[in-house]
Amino acid sequence: MSNVLTDDCRTHDAESTRKLGYLLGRCAQAGDVIICAGALGAGKTTLIQGLAAGLGVDEGQYVRSPTFTLMQIYRGRHTVYHFDFYRLTHDDEVWDIGFEDCLEAGGVVVMEWGDKFPSVLPAARLEIRFEIISADDRRITWTSFADSHQHYHDVDIAELAR
Repeated sequence: MSNVLTDDCRTHDAESTRKLGYLLGRCAQAGDVIICAGALGAGKTTLIQGLAAGLGVDEGQYVRSPTFTLMQIYRGRHTVYHFDFYRLTHDDEVWDIGFEDCLEAGGVVVMEWGDKFPSVLPAARLEIRFEIISADDRRITWTSFADSHQHYHDVDIAELAR
């Protein structure tokens, strides 16, 4: 039986959101699945930029939301498959864009708006939720739904202040 673990923190600007992503990215392992959920402008892409940096993605590979391309691939310590489900309307479309192939490829799969289609989500995953507190402040909560993703709870939040 796996344990569900949850942690959270507040970020006060885009840079601290990106830094949290970096810290989580340093923990990322091949085969991990990460869902980012929150309102437009909540910081999902910003956190994923940091996550990619933590995974060693070269700074020359600008990480942007694949809203119109639906998926971007970045090379780092592990391959990052970055999906954006915002424009999708039905869970069948998730399979049409190669989601299953990326899950099986052994990289790190990251989804913006992944919570739109809970039926396609693997049981073993990390969910990161963004709550807008003010124009700059965010409450970011991450929950692991399997023992295989509990390494994300080793992040030292004190590093955000450094």
